[in-house]
Amino acid sequence: QVQLVESGGGLVQAGGSLKLSCAASGRIFGFVTMGWYRQAPGNQRELVASLSSSGTSNYAESVKGRFAISRDNAKSTGYLQMNSLKPEDTGIYICNLKAFGRDYWGQGTQVTVSS
Repeated sequence: QVQLVESGGGLVQAGGSLKLSCAASGRIFGFVTMGWYRQAPGNQRELVASLSSSGTSNYAESVKGRFAISRDNAKSTGYLQMNSLKPEDTGIYICNLKAFGRDYWGQGTQVTVSS
């Protein structure tokens, strides 16, 4: 069983930065794709960024050039550095791992960007 715990969310003014962390249990972290999703009120959950075990990254168009996803396999921890935040970035950010043919999800961390 894989458990994911996010941290680092909070309230920030537009133009500010936050760094999210996702700590994973177990020993599979380094072998699987990890991702960050965003759930905003009234919207579907959307992929913000993903990073494969081989280092291939993928970003939503809306965050390209502002967000950076990274991982420390030795610590089984993933990160999302968010810069130049906008009010439309507000939402619950949820960590995801794809392993054993299924998705694992964290509880999420709230990010609120004020204008």
